[in-house]
Order: sequence, then structure tokens, then C-alpha cells
Amino acid sequence: MSLIITDECINCDVCEPECPNEAITPGEEIYEIDPNKCTECVGHYDTPQCVEVCPVDCIPKDPDHEETEDELMIKYTALTA
Repeated sequence: MSLIITDECINCDVCEPECPNEAITPGEEIYEIDPNKCTECVGHYDTPQCVEVCPVDCIPKDPDHEETEDELMIKYTALTA
């Protein structure tokens, strides 16, 4: 499952540089996560780095993009190949 940034985002800019897959980009109003690039940091770290640095806790799992750990690892492999 990829992550999503909710409208509670305060645009503090700390999540974007932490994403190893470059899945986070500035949107029109708040930052956005590309579900095709988000692996929840599987393959890179033990925990999602954007969630670790977010000061307002606005990055939950995206229920519209459910993926297993194995699927996230396959996505990680494809992104880093």
C-alpha cells in the first residue's frame, strides 16, 4: 500500500527530500505522493521516512492503493533496476 498526504499537510518541506524514490512532489496546495513510486520505503528503510519526519502526522496508508510487502518489494526492484 502506498502512502497518501492528507489536507492536514502544512507544506513544511521536510518529507520531499526524505523520499528515496522521489515519489513526493509539491502539489497545487499540499505535497502529493505518486502511488506508482511509493514503496513505503521498503527496500530502503525499515519505516517510511516521510512519516518519520512529518511534524503533523498527515501521511497515512492510502486505502485506494493496497499492496502487500512482497508487491512493494517488486515495485522497489523495478524502480531501482
